[in-house]
Amino acid sequence: MARTVQDARLAKREQRLRLEARSKPYWMTLNEGEHLGYYRGNRVGKWLARFRRAGSTGNYQQVTIGEADDTIDADGAVILNFKQAQDRARDWFVGLERNGGRRASTYTVSDALDDYLLGFRGRDLANTRRRIEAIIRPQMGTHEVAKLTTKAISDWLAALASSPARLRTAKGASQNIRVTADTDEARRRRRSSANRVLTILKAALNAAYRDGSVPADDAWRRVKPFAKADASKLRYLSDAESRRIVNATDISFRPLVQAALLTGARYAELAGLEARDFDRQSQTVWLRETKAGVARAVYLEGEGVLLFEQATAGKAANDLIFPRADGKRWGPSQQTRPLAAACLAAKLEPTGFHDLRRTYGARLALRGVPMAVIAEALGHADERITRRHYAHLSKSYVGETIRGAVAGLGIIEQSNIAAIA
Repeated sequence: MARTVQDARLAKREQRLRLEARSKPYWMTLNEGEHLGYYRGNRVGKWLARFRRAGSTGNYQQVTIGEADDTIDADGAVILNFKQAQDRARDWFVGLERNGGRRASTYTVSDALDDYLLGFRGRDLANTRRRIEAIIRPQMGTHEVAKLTTKAISDWLAALASSPARLRTAKGASQNIRVTADTDEARRRRRSSANRVLTILKAALNAAYRDGSVPADDAWRRVKPFAKADASKLRYLSDAESRRIVNATDISFRPLVQAALLTGARYAELAGLEARDFDRQSQTVWLRETKAGVARAVYLEGEGVLLFEQATAGKAANDLIFPRADGKRWGPSQQTRPLAAACLAAKLEPTGFHDLRRTYGARLALRGVPMAVIAEALGHADERITRRHYAHLSKSYVGETIRGAVAGLGIIEQSNIAAIA
């Protein structure tokens, strides 16, 4: 077995973590034309290998060989320490030599997706993987990344936006689809969905470019998402509608609906709460599993405190606050049917769980709470997101000044509409 080549920068995790995060890997030489690389990103470190035959002036062949043991101990398979990374790199070099120094296979979109999932650190891994396996890989996986064209990606995006919405389907069965009228709203929804899938594809390709697996990123950088696809009509409930949907919800699911209306937290954030996350003294709930991957506090008012006191009474620290009737955690998409049944019973328009979150934000805005506070309460990374959704509901200085300064022109006759209503 070859000896381990030493490098003071890369040998130990403490030394690697002192390196500056950057797009280009840190390289060390193992043999002539054979190099081990370490990519230091903001959230993850990865090992790479590159090869070029001795005397050649052509481009290096490069591959990602595993994740570095910067934060998690090495397992020898996915997460590698310094020595294991060298051994893995040498195995790859041997394979290239056996193949006459030629690349055994081209670097495809499927390879880029695999590398992206390997280093994925977001909280939405399940949905990301689902979209990759169901939509991106079957249609784009065989494309060689270095030969991708803007037209190929744009045509794929257009076809995706014109295809019908996919419905949950049993494994091995033909894919179920939703047949809807070809309306402006239906087209907007399909374009919005296509944009989300495009974001995943571009993230994987950008990661491949940063790692040096592909020489350029022009092809996908020129592809723009559909404009105005996310400008849907925002739905939020009035106080009376909120009470109606709570009363109509099945008793097993009702606490989650109540919690969403009183905290503005997302479904997955609430489903993962444990009794230890509620602090009676500070009247807060600590959300550990957030969309952004950054834990945050939710500040409760009186009714919210009462809900969490009742829901955590007699529970151990690690018990779920809002379990299913069988004691297990609520899973992905299991909120859809209870909410649909509640809306039908309450005679309300179809309401999604995210609409309950919007209702919380709308209630704050309608009561004049500053946008910065609403952004903090909802966990928005950027106040501009909050303004786009709730600014029109807020009591603004401009609106109040106009209404106070202008008394009208006397050109509209009084009517009895109010009395009739």
